[in-house]
Amino acid sequence: MRARLDYGWRLFATALSFTVFGICGLLFSVIAFPLAALWPHRASRQRAVTALIHSFFRALVAALQRMGVMELEVAGASALRARTPVIVVANHPTYLDVVVLLSLKPAACCVVKNAHWSNPCLWGIVRAAEYVSNAEATGFVQDCARQLANGYSMIIFPEGSRSPAANRLHAFSRGFAHTALEAGVPILPVLLHCDPPAFTRQMRWYHVPQRRFRISVNVLEPVGVSPLAPRDMPSALAARNVTRAIEAHITQYLFDYGFFKTGN
Repeated sequence: MRARLDYGWRLFATALSFTVFGICGLLFSVIAFPLAALWPHRASRQRAVTALIHSFFRALVAALQRMGVMELEVAGASALRARTPVIVVANHPTYLDVVVLLSLKPAACCVVKNAHWSNPCLWGIVRAAEYVSNAEATGFVQDCARQLANGYSMIIFPEGSRSPAANRLHAFSRGFAHTALEAGVPILPVLLHCDPPAFTRQMRWYHVPQRRFRISVNVLEPVGVSPLAPRDMPSALAARNVTRAIEAHITQYLFDYGFFKTGN
């Protein structure tokens, strides 16, 4: 009986959290975004919106922990809190990955799916924060490089969508590599893991696991792109080399940390 009550509470708390997130996003889009558009200084407006999103997601993650829905374990948080712009490259096992990373990383911009630009709960947020859409490859690198030059770190999930299975990643796209080469900033690899699985590609929000899930965030050492791509190397080949190296690097560490299991 106690286990059933615990499960019912976590299901209710999950539904409540998603409802609050949706309502807050909708209110921001219809009220705060039009007001923010009147802000005369674009740079300070973006800083204010980014700080607001960071604070909101910190509060949301804290609420999920207090309600017993999830646990959060972070190793290497100081690297995420650093103000020096980097490209955060992470695997993407759950729907909450971007929420967790934005709650940990101040002054961050992220790449979002094109569908979010028409989502009624998200369109105002992504526009006011000047997030980068993954729809247009031509302007992607320039948009990311501009945000980095303005002092923001970029959060990029090179898989493009949530991982297809517990022990498998989608092939990494090369956008982050082109951006790192263009902007000359290091890549900060981050490992994400959720146990038991929750909010995966195969699960709906109401598929609550039998116990509270734990999201583990492991921040690895920054990786410079210069050793991976000599200056005389053609840009396309350089980006391919960087992409392959970072994908192999993250995959190997997922096995080393026990997040991926051999033989499965």
